Amino acid sequence: MTDMPENADFEARLAADRAATLTQIEALTRDFQSIVDANALVAVDDEHDPDGSSTAFERAHVASLLTQARLHLDHLDEALTRLREGRYGICERCGTEIPAERLEIRPASTRCVGCAAAD
Repeated sequence: MTDMPENADFEARLAADRAATLTQIEALTRDFQSIVDANALVAVDDEHDPDGSSTAFERAHVASLLTQARLHLDHLDEALTRLREGRYGICERCGTEIPAERLEIRPASTRCVGCAAAD
């Protein structure tokens, strides 16, 4: 790879992003559990409870964020595997090198800008 930062640099970035994502997952899991626990103490009738719809929305929102964070963690783990196998920074669609600038912004990226835009 030309003009690419060292693998150790990318591994450090991926590991830092992974640690931050794990922290986010832990916080979102606590938030979700707090919402569920608070709901267990009140009536379950969301339709007639003035706060029911907002509680349901909040629960769904936190669940969605948690799903996104877990998916991001999976992508980071896959990127670390590609890095260790020597496939990191290569577009999975066209086989060209993914520019370092893109990998710095989206370290788990699997496609070059052109192929990502074509999707």
